[in-house]
Amino acid sequence: MNIHFVFGPQGAGKSAYAQQLANKLGGLYFSIDAWMQTLYGADLPTPLDLNWVLARVSRCENQIWAMVRQHVQLGGVAVLDLGLLKHRQRLHFQSLAAQCDCPVQWHFIDAPLAIRRQRVIERNQQRGETYAFTVTTTMFDVMEAQFERPDEQQLVDAIQITT
Repeated sequence: MNIHFVFGPQGAGKSAYAQQLANKLGGLYFSIDAWMQTLYGADLPTPLDLNWVLARVSRCENQIWAMVRQHVQLGGVAVLDLGLLKHRQRLHFQSLAAQCDCPVQWHFIDAPLAIRRQRVIERNQQRGETYAFTVTTTMFDVMEAQFERPDEQQLVDAIQITT
C-alpha cells in the first residue's frame, strides 16, 4: 500500500502509531497537528473558535494531499495522521486516493475515553515526541464531540488497534 490513513479519536495513540508505521515502511509522515501548530498555532483564537480551526485544517489537508499525491506517484509511501474526525472526511480522502489510483490502507486507532483523556493530560505535561500544542479540556471536549465513529463499512478493510 502506498497511502496509509491513520484515524481515530483524540488521545487514542494515532500519532505514535503513525510515526512508527512511517519508520517501519520508510514512508513520509504527515501530521495535521504539526502543520496546524507551525502555520496557525500563534494565531489560535481564545476562546476556541471551531469554525476558524476547521477552515485552517481544511487548507492544511489540501496542501498535504497535493504533496502526498506527488510523492506516491513517484513511488513513495505516505502515512497520514489527519484525525479524519468525520465520516465524510474519510470518504473524501478515499475518493481522492481512488481518483489517482493510489492503493490505500486504513488504520483505526482507539482507546477508552478515560485513557485518552489521561494521555492528553500527560502529553501536555511531558511535551514529548507527539506533542504539537497544548490540548485544553475544552479543546478535548469539542473535538470529542466532533468525532464520528466509523461504521461497519469503514472498518471492513481497516486495521483496527485498541491501545
